[in-house]
Amino acid sequence: MKIEAIETLRLGDHPNLVWVRVHTEEGLTGLGETYFGAGPSEVDIHDRIAPILLGQDASRIEFLNMKMQPYTGFTGSGAEVRALSAVDVALWDLAGKAAGKPLCDLLGGRTRDAIQVYNTCAGPNYVSKTSAVRPDNFGTASGAAGEKTYEDLEAFLHHPEDLAAALMEMGIFSMKIWPLDFAEGAADGLDISTQDLKKALGPFEKIRAAHGDRMRLKAELHGLWSLNAAKKIAAALEPLDMDWIEDPVWMDRTKEVAELARATSAPLAGGETLASLGQFEALINDGNIGTPILDVTWAGGVTAARKVAVLAEARSRPIAFHDCSGPVTLAVSTHLALSQRNVREQEIARGFYYAWYQDFVDQLPPIKDGMITVPDGPGLGLDLVPGLEKRADAIHRVSKV
Repeated sequence: MKIEAIETLRLGDHPNLVWVRVHTEEGLTGLGETYFGAGPSEVDIHDRIAPILLGQDASRIEFLNMKMQPYTGFTGSGAEVRALSAVDVALWDLAGKAAGKPLCDLLGGRTRDAIQVYNTCAGPNYVSKTSAVRPDNFGTASGAAGEKTYEDLEAFLHHPEDLAAALMEMGIFSMKIWPLDFAEGAADGLDISTQDLKKALGPFEKIRAAHGDRMRLKAELHGLWSLNAAKKIAAALEPLDMDWIEDPVWMDRTKEVAELARATSAPLAGGETLASLGQFEALINDGNIGTPILDVTWAGGVTAARKVAVLAEARSRPIAFHDCSGPVTLAVSTHLALSQRNVREQEIARGFYYAWYQDFVDQLPPIKDGMITVPDGPGLGLDLVPGLEKRADAIHRVSKV
């Protein structure tokens, strides 16, 4: 399978996303994606990666992943690694299509036919225009959330017990919310006032009061807090029986992660912004993280994700795959979740899934009764909707042999 062209596509209406397609002489095409830093990632794909890949055998994935590694030191999830990740996913999609098998069956077969989901409670416009993860870019709308739009961020702030009930009606019994982002102290993260802490606990408390322990609750802290503030927050959340506390501090500060893990009985999770085996090895072994989280399209693609899953399994840890980004990321994450033995559940953002994911791909991983599986078909089982490159807001580039 000789690579003859590398194609990228961005849309002005969704500026955080970039899709990549790898074309072969045999007429097969593999699809990949990455999120945040879409412009720089696109440039890197064409300026640095395309000259490496064009004319190469697309089936040599491990070799090509090695060749696409950026210069020594570029091991975080910056533009170079995100570009690599998108292309790696496309190469694995190609491999599945060439074999005539869904990707999960190519990765050793399915350990389960479907896996339960948890809902990240974002609305459809959450962090949609820039990559700034802060309240003024949360895309919230005034008023109550409606079932059609799934404005779940507004819902967890204003009527969390109703949101939990609606999720359970869909068969979803695990949810993640981030009311602490709205605390005044989150601006610098050094400390949190007693008043703000009590206010931020409100949504969790209302869900527990209304539904007991039927709903598994996850707290997202977005790495905003100092170690001392994170200890206060974790102590306050402990009585509410958290499923996990995510990114309580910066995940590359493994000594702080380990100290917080010793200080609280609440399970810790995190790592979606990390990349490289070394960073995840340190987070698991030195940071003693309960559940490492990896974004497949940020951290090196399928090739890297499989290896990090093994690192976690060696320490008897589950691994979780991040999705609050795009439809291809969800699809490849679901393939991995079905094939890897140490995955407990798959993240979705129903505000994305039901609002706009289907606008860009021809089919999605099906969700039914709170369980997700992979689309029918070889490889990822999906492709971009035809004609997207003809939209007025499209930025379309092709590099050829």
